[in-house]
Amino acid sequence: MYSYFIPSQFVRSVFHITPEMLKERGVRGIITDLDNTLVEWDRPDATPKLIEWFKEMKDAGIQVTIVSNNNEMRVHSFADPLGIPFISRARKPLGNAFKQALKTMSVKKEEVVVIGDQLLTDVFGGNRQKLHTILVIPVAKSDGFFTKFNRMVERRIFSYLHKKGQVTWEEEE
Repeated sequence: MYSYFIPSQFVRSVFHITPEMLKERGVRGIITDLDNTLVEWDRPDATPKLIEWFKEMKDAGIQVTIVSNNNEMRVHSFADPLGIPFISRARKPLGNAFKQALKTMSVKKEEVVVIGDQLLTDVFGGNRQKLHTILVIPVAKSDGFFTKFNRMVERRIFSYLHKKGQVTWEEEE
């Protein structure tokens, strides 16, 4: 059961994920969370650095779809100006939104990575679909109400996995 909470990969931020790195793995699509993965949960727009990251992915032929548990207004207002497809109210870790994103991008499971900042939604959901999951450190130090609860549970899972030697990185404070 705990194996579902172990990401395939861990990086500090999306900016450590390069088109070259993804191309080496045969990746043609990215399913990414929005809040605290790409930008702070309370930031309405993409940063210039993030806009450049999206452009690099597009130029490399790598599609990006945002899959967020947040409401449509929040996700639409962020993604639409960038021309990025999205799925809001995704109900992660349930699998339907992941399957829908794969279908939208017309890619196979082996050609996709899931990027997110939460074990309980992004990693667990992606792993259940047998996708390559990449955990990033949350962009913001604060969280919304439901995410605070998730973080509390995540700390317990990280602690257990660390004691078992299954976590090979250290969380940043």
